[in-house]
Amino acid sequence: MKIVIPGGTGQVGHVLARHFHSNGHDVTVLSRTPHSAPWHVAIWDGVTTGPWIAELENSDVCINLAGRSVNCRYNAANRRTIFDSRVFSTQLLNNVIGSLNNPPPVWLNASTATIYRHSLDRPMDEANGELGGNEPGAPDTWNFSIAVAKAWEEAFFSTPTTRTRKIALRSAMTFSPDPGGVFDVFLNLVRHGLGGTNGPGTQFVSWIHETDFIRSVEFLIADSQFEGVINLASPNPLPNRDFLRAIREAWGTRIGLPTTSWMIEIGTFLLHTESELILKSRQVVPGRLLDADFQFTFPYWPAAAQDLVSRWRARKFTV
Repeated sequence: MKIVIPGGTGQVGHVLARHFHSNGHDVTVLSRTPHSAPWHVAIWDGVTTGPWIAELENSDVCINLAGRSVNCRYNAANRRTIFDSRVFSTQLLNNVIGSLNNPPPVWLNASTATIYRHSLDRPMDEANGELGGNEPGAPDTWNFSIAVAKAWEEAFFSTPTTRTRKIALRSAMTFSPDPGGVFDVFLNLVRHGLGGTNGPGTQFVSWIHETDFIRSVEFLIADSQFEGVINLASPNPLPNRDFLRAIREAWGTRIGLPTTSWMIEIGTFLLHTESELILKSRQVVPGRLLDADFQFTFPYWPAAAQDLVSRWRARKFTV
């Protein structure tokens, strides 16, 4: 297949590009910054048309992951960049894909599981999940993230592409042992004795192992019945205290200092990020994938954590 990945330079994009390239597919990543990679890299700015359009002509799949990282403080400038980089790039791709002579038959566009409300009471699937926004007591930063997610999906679905099937990927945190990835961050806390319960510990963590992320993407590409929104998450989200305990056990340590909510607020401020990534309860489940009998390789977090720690160690000692 010929696969084009706009914005494919982050952790998730690298996971997908590496997998598809290693399996003999023709992979092109659209990037704002020139860089070397085992696959082809074409330059775009996510705002204007250019020679990169030729990469999408006669392609088989577009997987759009473009968007400024949310691992930052939500000040006015960063909020504008987070919003614009997602919405404008999606609008641009709508216009370009709709104009092609031979557009990709399927377009997967990134979205986020944080579009659902803070949920301690029940799981959220595609059919019965409640979208968040302006919930009583919710921090402004949470409402901002939800507003971005809603605008992102609206930009994606607002323009029909009659020859291209569209899927919005409401993805949970994707865990791989790659340096700088989200698992690397959590494991570093555990390694330094800071991997105890965060805040109340009752908030749910939605997650997906990179193996299942890749397999579910392939599943969605291959099955033409799928369109609309899809939750990409393990079927078993778990409370923060159990999530971190499993990482500690996989690493082989019992020590994990807890952090209160106010400590997290101070720490994330000093690290130039937001506490939402830790304190919001995401209890997201993949209803549509389960209904289609998709079988997860890692449905439970303890086994996933063991695999990730083992591979992290192997990578660390072979670099």
